[in-house]
Amino acid sequence: MGQTGVEMEALTAVQVALLTIYDMCKAVDRGMTINGVTLLEKHGGKSGSFVANA
Repeated sequence: MGQTGVEMEALTAVQVALLTIYDMCKAVDRGMTINGVTLLEKHGGKSGSFVANA
């Protein structure tokens, strides 16, 4: 099985944290949305560096 990059682990952790916040706040507003989670920059690894377009 191939390894995932550290950026995938970080993005997964962010989404889990946001889902935890959603779960705590859903009694107030079930219509909340989670958006804007984006990889902005990364360096190293097999694929090298990445910087998102501004």
